[in-house]
Amino acid sequence: MTKMKKISEWCYRNINVKIFLAVAIIFVLFMILVLPQVAEHSYEVTGTKSSPDTSFYYTASILYEIAEAYGEQGRVYYISSRFTFDVIWPIVYGVFLIAALTFVYQRISIESRWRRIHLLPFVGVGFDFLENIGASIVMARYPKTTPIIAELTPVFTLLKWISIYASFFFLLVGLTLWMVGFFKKLQSNTKRM
Repeated sequence: MTKMKKISEWCYRNINVKIFLAVAIIFVLFMILVLPQVAEHSYEVTGTKSSPDTSFYYTASILYEIAEAYGEQGRVYYISSRFTFDVIWPIVYGVFLIAALTFVYQRISIESRWRRIHLLPFVGVGFDFLENIGASIVMARYPKTTPIIAELTPVFTLLKWISIYASFFFLLVGLTLWMVGFFKKLQSNTKRM
């Protein structure tokens, strides 16, 4: 049995309504209370709303432009926040997406390959961490250039966003299928009466 299969089975055994709701509440509270404060403080320190983390795609030259715009104090803050806030946030959204996908897809046949779609958020979180490491190295070395890492970091960002958007897409697909099944069952129960 592969490690990912074991993780998948563990999720399906342990994630229930209570866990899903608890994780969803944490996710929503984080988005409402924490993210706006972090964004505001980042703007105060860096003087710009530009960030590699929130861009869908950028180039190495844009990453260097952001590093320049941040100034020394902004770069120090950026690096610090990548290894504090931006360690916690990917875990929060990753656990939420895994719990939500697990909850929605648990009614699918055990043999179905779609059943493992709930592991996709691990990919997004992994690329988020790679993005944070790469961008932090570029910021720490600036004004020196950091070839290869500066070129790879935007790719990590792009792959992070693709994985996250795909996770939300599959969550919507799963919810839609679940609702269709629910209404079909409701309709068939109504016809029996």
